Amino acid sequence: MASDEGARGRGAPTHVDTDRGGGSPPPAGAELGRASSAPLEAGEAQFIARLVARDESAFNELVIMYERRVFALVYRMLGRRDEAEDVSQEVFVQVFKAIDQFRGESKLSTWIYRIAVNLCKNRTKYLSRRHAGAQDDVDAMAERVPLSAAKGVSVGDVSRPDELVEGMQLEAVVKRAIGQLDPEFREALILRDVEDMSYEEIASVTGLPDGTVKSRIHRARGQLRALVEKMMGEKVRGGK
Repeated sequence: MASDEGARGRGAPTHVDTDRGGGSPPPAGAELGRASSAPLEAGEAQFIARLVARDESAFNELVIMYERRVFALVYRMLGRRDEAEDVSQEVFVQVFKAIDQFRGESKLSTWIYRIAVNLCKNRTKYLSRRHAGAQDDVDAMAERVPLSAAKGVSVGDVSRPDELVEGMQLEAVVKRAIGQLDPEFREALILRDVEDMSYEEIASVTGLPDGTVKSRIHRARGQLRALVEKMMGEKVRGGK
């Protein structure tokens, strides 16, 4: 998956304090047995062995490889830069703590994303209980984390609104609309249409059956379409 240039600003974490606390790993964060993939390549297996051995240089390499992608995903999920910074760092704390539980039945990146998604879910619930307004920074997110920088389906591919307005203006509208989706549908849409994950990968990350994944993506696209139409005051023609 391509790196996200939009997440390379000041908010992306640059290091992780592996001595920091953070409680137990998120539920099933280290349990990825339901979606087996091809055996790990030798290079990745060796790298994971170094991580399990608590090789500090290997962990630093891991952070460098994934910090920006993790931050971009978390930022889109939460819509708040301050929360995304904290949760992104916590992802790597949990990876460090739980790496010896990784069984190699999925890609390492999939396992990391599952931890990230679970932490986002937990944080969203916490913010909801505190009535913290988890979408306060959605407008800023729309400016700083462009969908066009991500690998995967573009704004136009989601609902074909390119027939109505030109790119950047519409893209900002769509990102604001994504921030208003129900959390479970926003998660599915981001993983599929922004992060370009396969249905199998999304099922592994979320722990959901394939059919549920497909249903949520379909419903998320419908919600997104309706929100974009409402924001723009026009009907979006075509689309999925």
